[in-house]
Amino acid sequence: MKGFLIGLGVVVLVVIFIVMGFAGVYNGIVSKHETITSEWAQVENQLQRRSDLIPNLVNTVKGYAVYEKNVLEDVTNARSQWAKSSTVEEKVKAAGAIDKALGRLIMVTENYPNLKADQTFLKLMDELSGTENRISVERMRYNEAVKDYNVGVRMFPGNIVAGMYGYKVATEYFKAEEKAKTVPEVKF
Repeated sequence: MKGFLIGLGVVVLVVIFIVMGFAGVYNGIVSKHETITSEWAQVENQLQRRSDLIPNLVNTVKGYAVYEKNVLEDVTNARSQWAKSSTVEEKVKAAGAIDKALGRLIMVTENYPNLKADQTFLKLMDELSGTENRISVERMRYNEAVKDYNVGVRMFPGNIVAGMYGYKVATEYFKAEEKAKTVPEVKF
């Protein structure tokens, strides 16, 4: 009888340890998933800040760059596409379109020396530059959170717990575009 009770006690202890381990893995996955959500919210905050700056920037450039209507329309269209986006994937794609459109806008402004000297334009460009830096940092943090979460749900025993509760690998990372990976040619 005494041996049975000792055996039963060992089994109970093993079950308790398994349940505690299971709970720890589950809580870790939930925590990492929430970190992704939080980091994405920070990315969205900075993208919204940039989106809010764009109309002022476009209006300032409009006064100088009358002949650059298509560039200004591209920037405005990219901004409205971002505002319409609802999923992470759509917002990532729209943010890339804004990056391209703003790049073209910056290139156009090089043709207008008076614009480059305008104080309003300079202030907006400074704010936009700071915002772009913040976006870069938040994207990096988001990517790190996605990586940490993905490792947690793909490794054992996290993959078992994640599968039981429907947690899937997060697939959306911010990535550099292919043309950004090529070394620019500099000519003097």
